[in-house]
Amino acid sequence: MTILEFEKPLYEIQEKIQELKKISESSGMDVSKQIENFEKQALEYKKEVYANLTPSQRLQIARHSDRPNFLDYVKLITTDFIELHGDREGTDDRAIIGGIAKIDNQSVVIIGTQKGKTTKENLVYNFGMPQPQGYRKALRLFYHANKFNMPIVTLIDTPGAYPGMKAEETAQGTAIAVNLREMAKLNVPIIAVITGEGCSGGALGLAVADRVYMLEHAYYTVISPEGCASILWRDASKADVAAKALKITSEDLLNLQVIDGIIKEPLGGAHCDYELAASELKKTIINSINELKEIKSDKLRDERYNKFRRMGVFCQ
Repeated sequence: MTILEFEKPLYEIQEKIQELKKISESSGMDVSKQIENFEKQALEYKKEVYANLTPSQRLQIARHSDRPNFLDYVKLITTDFIELHGDREGTDDRAIIGGIAKIDNQSVVIIGTQKGKTTKENLVYNFGMPQPQGYRKALRLFYHANKFNMPIVTLIDTPGAYPGMKAEETAQGTAIAVNLREMAKLNVPIIAVITGEGCSGGALGLAVADRVYMLEHAYYTVISPEGCASILWRDASKADVAAKALKITSEDLLNLQVIDGIIKEPLGGAHCDYELAASELKKTIINSINELKEIKSDKLRDERYNKFRRMGVFCQ
């Protein structure tokens, strides 16, 4: 298991607890009181740390290699998932996966960016960085959902769209722009959730939704803090400063009305308890679908459009 830098004191306490348990087993000594004290200390420290995370620490959790990915959530919150492959132009980008599924008894089209947990898996999924073909596949599934009147759920965890030459040659910018335009016009409810990284147009290409949520320790930003620091200060090591200035956390974005809600994570992050994280995610999705289904399609479109038009407006 990957241990983040700020978590090391916590793991030192847990190591002491394990040592005491071994001593107790080998010697027969009763050290239950000391173990109980250390466990209390560890829990209190963990609560304090996770209640006061900096933006750069949130960034580390959002990028944690053990964090649940799209297929993990599909397995935990849906049934009868049928993957639909390809963009109908000859390519099946594995960085975006989607299909038809049921959440409880509600049929949905669910689409998301997929990361791997190992280097081998990340090579298959291109580290969660979609190419134009991935966005065109997502668009095909959006149209499918619209035709058959099924709500759309998107789960987003991407460091951004793939920036390679081939992606630019095959119209990366156009593919994302078309998704933005077409998502705004769909007649069905759309729920988007940033589950980990939500970076730049690569995330937004799946996030023009009626309700946009973030997991508690996810981040959502126009550019990565490292990229921002490289541009502003010619120094990627100032990413911590950039992360704070960019307002990338779920609380910041809720205050700015960029997102509609925050989905609570288990103590320590979603990677600490997949089932609890998925349960909270599922509850939010179902509640949103039930609410949005009551709104007529023309009003739904208007509200979605106006929601995004209001972003960034301020008065002097």
